[in-house]
Amino acid sequence: MSHIWPYLPARAVNITSLVEFDRLAAEALASHRARGHSWRVHRVDLSGRDALLSALDLAEALFIDCQFSPQGRALVERTGGLCMDSGHQLPFRTSDRQLYTPEELYDAIGAQTYDKVLDAQIYAYSQQRIPGRGLDDADALATTLHDHHIGQAMIAEIYDGAFKDTPIIGVMGGHSMDRGTPQYAQALELGALLARSGYAVATGGGPGAMEAANAGAWLADRDHQEIGTALQMLAAEPDAIHHRTGWARVALAVKERFPSQRKSLGVPTWFYGHEPPNLFATHIAKFFSNSIREATLLEQANGGIVVLPGAAGTVQEIFQDACENYYATGARVVPLVLIGQEYWTKTLPAWPLLQALAAQKVMEEKIALVDSAEEAVAFLGAVQPLRRRSRFPAK
Repeated sequence: MSHIWPYLPARAVNITSLVEFDRLAAEALASHRARGHSWRVHRVDLSGRDALLSALDLAEALFIDCQFSPQGRALVERTGGLCMDSGHQLPFRTSDRQLYTPEELYDAIGAQTYDKVLDAQIYAYSQQRIPGRGLDDADALATTLHDHHIGQAMIAEIYDGAFKDTPIIGVMGGHSMDRGTPQYAQALELGALLARSGYAVATGGGPGAMEAANAGAWLADRDHQEIGTALQMLAAEPDAIHHRTGWARVALAVKERFPSQRKSLGVPTWFYGHEPPNLFATHIAKFFSNSIREATLLEQANGGIVVLPGAAGTVQEIFQDACENYYATGARVVPLVLIGQEYWTKTLPAWPLLQALAAQKVMEEKIALVDSAEEAVAFLGAVQPLRRRSRFPAK
């Protein structure tokens, strides 16, 4: 049996002693970013390390069962780091269940900080195992069962539930797209246009472009002035990684001011648990396994994929979907639209390779490179829509 905990990121830096912490902190401070990238600090007494904690960017670091000086925890949390207690009880259900809701994952966020809500507690649980020190079969089974039931609940909502009458458009894009930027406003506009055109929006469920698309779906019935007000409200707390609590509370305030009956899907993962799930996706299929999450999201986007600017993860999604389309029979090829001609031809030139792959294939007529949300939605409408498959074979 493998002794590697399956839900720790492969490049996570596990720190289990003060000596390790000091060495890695010195290396980080010697670099230009002074960043504790993917640190998982387990049960280390840091009560005498306030100077180091105050000098580091710990936005992607997680401290589990560590000891701090009276002000040490605040120093970690100042830059977005998480300080968690692992506990002994499973913070999630392993039996049959429905999809998560924002209200469940963020219960009581108005009165307490993000590290106390259910989403953060499950993330801390998922990260507390240390590679090389054994794998608890009960924990591995629990997370596997959880992902199985979440997957089943997602399929049920798509074929028999909230999304049964609407083609699903997957919107992909980077998590680092801050609120208050023109790019965020464009992604929100895309989500709104898709919802108004009769599509259901599905995203990776995180912040940035993903949140913007889900927020657009939520605000699809609002006028230009109301959407502008919502964007201004959101811009007050732009950073999901460094200020999770304020970021979440502002989203909640927008939802309370602008109620909506629109539904959209978010498919995030605790594999990237430092990226909190957004509160605008009404149905949340959150997985421990990122590979299952990625495959499931792309597979169920049966109306097409629209890709906003992003980094490595977004590029991976482009070509994961392109691979499916490359080998698919004609009836199963779905449209794939990239937004941002400058970005996808020069910054990250994925478009020329995508064109080369599509040449003389069925998918050649179902890919497009555009510059606006309107063009993307128009292209989707011009392509023969994919017929929804029945969940069960006809009798």
